[in-house]
Amino acid sequence: MKPSTKVGILIFLVLLADQALKISVKTQMEYGTEVKILGLDWALLHFVENNGMAFGWDLGGEYGKLALSLFRIAAVLFLIFFIRQLINEKIRFGVLASFGLILAGAIGNIIDSAFYGLIFSQSCHYCEVARLFPAEGGYAGFLHGKVVDMMYFPIWQGIYPSWVPFLGGKEYFFFKPVFNIADVSITVGVLNILIFQRDFFRYYQKDENATPSAIIPATLDNNNPDLPEVQDSNKQSNNPQ
Repeated sequence: MKPSTKVGILIFLVLLADQALKISVKTQMEYGTEVKILGLDWALLHFVENNGMAFGWDLGGEYGKLALSLFRIAAVLFLIFFIRQLINEKIRFGVLASFGLILAGAIGNIIDSAFYGLIFSQSCHYCEVARLFPAEGGYAGFLHGKVVDMMYFPIWQGIYPSWVPFLGGKEYFFFKPVFNIADVSITVGVLNILIFQRDFFRYYQKDENATPSAIIPATLDNNNPDLPEVQDSNKQSNNPQ
């Protein structure tokens, strides 16, 4: 199976899981309600929506929301181009899968921002659950929809000791943010690159004797055969004749 096909399947599966869970939560749960996962007190489906970034962080205002949506679209276009370039350069699948997960997560949240406002009725406290394709139309315009979050894991909670600067006596939760599968996909992709694919950053390096814009592939360890290996021309030129 071609690497491009594998990456495409991975992206499709992440999007399918992400959107299936979001639509199910939005159309079956009232806003702010929660359901225990497998009966666990620290693993919950907790339905909330946000206007902004991953893990419930917000970017306020209508212009902020629009700017974030446009930024996500630009990031997706860049990732598509970048992944195609990596495939052409025959980069190993671990790197491709990581960027594929990041792309899938970005697309998943873009779908919410772009279309959920058009196809769903408003979700709110103490009102009926949202309806898909309501007769009166959706709750917001294109690119102004809210991102659905539902995964909540308050594993530890308590009070900060009094000696902790600025936080002493205040309540803390771990893990407090509410997030979705798209957020998880982005996080896993980034962490996999930083932890297990670190040699990818050595794939390109600047040639000290070239112009600042010139970039050449770096020679890699023999333990990574899937990445191209190219001789450094500077080393060749320094060899005595």
